[in-house]
Amino acid sequence: MQQEVVLAMLAKEPSHGYELRARLKQALGPVGEDLNAGQIYVTLGRLEKAGLVTAASAPGVSDRPDRKVYELTAAGQQRVVEWLAETGWPKPDLTEFHLKLIAAAQARLGDPIAIVDAQRRELLRRLRDAQRAALAGPDDSDAALLLEGIVLRLQAGLRWLEACERAWTTRRNQS
Repeated sequence: MQQEVVLAMLAKEPSHGYELRARLKQALGPVGEDLNAGQIYVTLGRLEKAGLVTAASAPGVSDRPDRKVYELTAAGQQRVVEWLAETGWPKPDLTEFHLKLIAAAQARLGDPIAIVDAQRRELLRRLRDAQRAALAGPDDSDAALLLEGIVLRLQAGLRWLEACERAWTTRRNQS
């Protein structure tokens, strides 16, 4: 589990591991069914050691034992802000990007459409660079096939970002 995803989910409100897992599963739908609960607790432990979250004991409900409730520190909040501003691609971890949009919206950390737009600008810049490189080299070079693959992946990424923008615009208009 990527640490920034867990941090962003905590930005909405302090939570214990089980609540985080439930929110992640809801955000991911069927993709989240294989989400390992143990990995969330391992990630929370690492974040606590890194000083990005703090943990406090909260009384359990009924016959359940006390639980640890995790909360972002100032450093954790800053890391979430930095993560939301990142525009890395084509490391297309679509799940991570999807969770970035959901976390930004739920915790009111940023506008999902603005995040999509920033990502689109970055992909367009990379697409222009790849197309220039492809045009500059011979068509039969070993690199030509690689450049074609890069261009195709970036174009697919742009189409998916268009779908993201449509979905978030629809959500905004229904609110």
